[in-house]
Amino acid sequence: MLSILITVLGCFLLKNVFNYKIVALILLMLVSIHAMFFTIKPTILSAILSALTWNFLFIPPIFTFHISNPEDLLLFIMYFAVALINAVLQFKLKKIEEKAREKEEKEKTFHLYNTLLNSLSHELRTPISTIIGSTDILKEYEEKITVENKHLLLQEIQIAGLKLNHHVENLLNMSRLESGLLVPKFEWCDINEEMFRFIKNNFQNNSRIEFQANDNLPICKTDIGFLEQIVINIIKNALQYTPEEKPIQIQLGIDHQILHISFQDYGNGIPEEHLPYIFDKFFRVPQTITGGTGLGLSIVKGFTDALNGTIEVKNIQPNGLKFDIFVPVETTYINNLKNE
Repeated sequence: MLSILITVLGCFLLKNVFNYKIVALILLMLVSIHAMFFTIKPTILSAILSALTWNFLFIPPIFTFHISNPEDLLLFIMYFAVALINAVLQFKLKKIEEKAREKEEKEKTFHLYNTLLNSLSHELRTPISTIIGSTDILKEYEEKITVENKHLLLQEIQIAGLKLNHHVENLLNMSRLESGLLVPKFEWCDINEEMFRFIKNNFQNNSRIEFQANDNLPICKTDIGFLEQIVINIIKNALQYTPEEKPIQIQLGIDHQILHISFQDYGNGIPEEHLPYIFDKFFRVPQTITGGTGLGLSIVKGFTDALNGTIEVKNIQPNGLKFDIFVPVETTYINNLKNE
């Protein structure tokens, strides 16, 4: 309402410049703007207020609500009607737009969940089938199976169980990230030691992962759990899309309290047009034959954001993909002295 009063006052001070019919157009435009940003009640109120002030201050005779000229009376009635109709139409238009957005969001959500179910139906069925099949063989042929074959079947069950656990953990992590329940708990740690632990616990005996410790790295304060999820998901993604004979290289660095972790693989990279979307939920590069739910990299982005960090990705020539994670951390001055 304040904008109506200010506009009316400005027009009144310039009444010798503006004809009262021009003032009507200015006020009508203002009511239209109100209708775009406010609900129906304040918009109708601004239409009534603008009509009354226009009548009182501009339509001859001024300083009265009496209109002597029939033409001005008709003009006033038309102004009032147009202002009210405009307010109602704008309100209905906003409602239609809101319904369209809601429908679009529902369709998008349905598509996402459809994609998730399609991915999970394959990704979960495979390890479950492996576990059930292997246990059935162990039961039925317990006396006939050699010790070596038993170990192989148990190893298959273990691998399938780890895959199943990874998928479930990713779903839970995504749910927690979206709900805002995950809050970082910062603690002092040796990033080199933690990186060795991440690799040993999750990728034991995988010679493709190449990590060289940075001896000049100070003790840092960050959330180790968040960092572990970032590292695990990027490495799993790289292993999945990189030829078996190609390595995954990891490097650490720090500059001005910013921890830098880089991951480089030597796969086929990603088409440039798909790079902006690889952190979206359930996104997978079209026509890829490898599995996956499309959650790994979106989880990487979520945990990086939770640490107030940034992530960059680019194709490396002649082939390969590189991820650069930048996370703000605290460092210890004593450890810096020790490293010098």
